Amino acid sequence: MTNGKTDKLKGSANKAAGKVKEATGKATGSTETELKGKAQQAKGELQKGKGEVKDKLKK
Repeated sequence: MTNGKTDKLKGSANKAAGKVKEATGKATGSTETELKGKAQQAKGELQKGKGEVKDKLKK
């Protein structure tokens, strides 16, 4: 099982990668890539939230 810090780091990485993917989709006119980027950013937000909850439960 991952700890809160790991989940938060993975979440931040997914958000960053999603932003790049979204920008690439916009620049190339690829709606599919843009939507995949937005979905990846949402996944990152959820991962970060999961990490924060784990950290709070440890306290």
